[in-house]
Amino acid sequence: MLKRYLLIILLIPFFVYSQGNYEMKGKYFSKKKYEEKSLPEWSKVKDKLPFPIYDENELFVKCYWKAWELAFKNFYEPCNGSGFVSQFIDAAFNQNIFLWDTGFMTMFCNFAYGLVPGIESLDNFYCKQHETGEICREIDRKTGEDFKEWVNRENKPLFSRWGWDGQFKNEPVKYIGRDLPSPNPKLTLDALNNPILAWAELESYKITGNKERLRLVYKPLKMYYLALKKYLMQGNGLFVTDWASMDNSPRNKYLKNGGTGIDISSEMVLFAENLLEIAKLHNYKSDYKIYLNDIKSISKQINLLCWDEESKFYYDLNLEGKRVPVKTIAAYWTLLAKVPDKNRANFLISYLNDSSKFGTNNPVPTCSKDEEGYDSTGGYWRGAIWAPTNTMVIRGLEKYGYDDLAREIAIKHLTLVAKVFENTGTIWENYEPENIAPGKINGKNVKSDFVGWSGLAPILYFIEYVLGIKANAPKNEILWEINSSQKIGCKNFRFNNQVLDLLCDSEYKGKRLISVNAQSPLKLKVKYNKKLYEFSINKGTNIYQLD
Repeated sequence: MLKRYLLIILLIPFFVYSQGNYEMKGKYFSKKKYEEKSLPEWSKVKDKLPFPIYDENELFVKCYWKAWELAFKNFYEPCNGSGFVSQFIDAAFNQNIFLWDTGFMTMFCNFAYGLVPGIESLDNFYCKQHETGEICREIDRKTGEDFKEWVNRENKPLFSRWGWDGQFKNEPVKYIGRDLPSPNPKLTLDALNNPILAWAELESYKITGNKERLRLVYKPLKMYYLALKKYLMQGNGLFVTDWASMDNSPRNKYLKNGGTGIDISSEMVLFAENLLEIAKLHNYKSDYKIYLNDIKSISKQINLLCWDEESKFYYDLNLEGKRVPVKTIAAYWTLLAKVPDKNRANFLISYLNDSSKFGTNNPVPTCSKDEEGYDSTGGYWRGAIWAPTNTMVIRGLEKYGYDDLAREIAIKHLTLVAKVFENTGTIWENYEPENIAPGKINGKNVKSDFVGWSGLAPILYFIEYVLGIKANAPKNEILWEINSSQKIGCKNFRFNNQVLDLLCDSEYKGKRLISVNAQSPLKLKVKYNKKLYEFSINKGTNIYQLD
């Protein structure tokens, strides 16, 4: 009797699979199990983290350390039975992990790679990928299951569970000019937004130089890209979105039932560009044509349909193909994806300096100041200042050579975060666009202790735009732009499998001395007083004089 009982249990998976109800998740990702190790502890790891030296502003340094302290409260091991395969940083929002939150959080965790869970946090999304290629943007931290409301349990064509206004409406996506995708998706539209994983992987590669990781994640990324193409592409060649891209944005009502977003469409161009870069690194030549064709065709449609020549701005499209009459920060994804030509980019960028539009006291608001839906207290996605969207804008500006403006926006945002930290003792989910204050929604402050993606400013912006240290691990090169006359630098800077110290002493008789203590050779470029110096750094201590 016992043997028969055991046989039945063993055969259950076979019978379930044969009925078409069983799915093996994570089939494209070779990492299958979690190898146990100690979770990093703040008290033990703090002295190993990058140690900033910045005599000019002690508040920036204090805010930097506060951000790391909060981050250490959000590092987790996989729960038993979750099926997660890596330690991870949590979004600091609720009991779930979030795909685009995590993608952005890896960008500051990169500076402590090898010490804290950073880019490997994304492993827990790859290992939960559906056979269709879909990845749910929100997964329960304890069970490892997709957030239940984003599962297409009805097996219907693509629809949004919460509709375009964030309510439970189960509204369908209407495809115009193309057939319904088959089979039906595993997830709802609410789950399929902001595909930034490949961008996050390449941001990590710039610091770690870990080319093999890109090989590990390429297949999951490719299948995810193809799934989004299959289910989100509208008949006009652009991509549908709903409330989940920007929860309560005033644009959302216009996107109902299949309108196409300028953000998701540009993100798909960016995704294709990133996949092409990874494919070239590993010589996956058979895939080049896929991405090249998509980059060209999607960019062409964005420029043809979303650009308004009169206002010189990019807009979303409603289901009928008319431009949505709301200017939002979504348009700036076009810069990161290199969609506009230089002329259009210049017009778009001019809005960032216009105090009546996106040039608010604290840049960059998620909704233009001259829009009816703009909220001067933030109102979440009605004008609030968010670290992830600012990061997107900053990186996009750099693509077009606007490095000075990128640095200016980064430092303004860091200054805002630091001043609010000084006033409140913590870091917030988002911030007001006009005042030195946490963002508000319905008159109440947003979430505090939010690291979370708000760690981007105190850590990434501080290191790259104030200390001025930018890594390029594939070239084994560091660019150091020194913009302070006082002592500045960073100890324990982790880069391309080594840890080094960089220090520039305060000015003495018109001369500056820089010292670099390295574990292995590298190239160092230093920008100072409008001059560019190039040094070949050897193992050990290297000392140079700047004019």
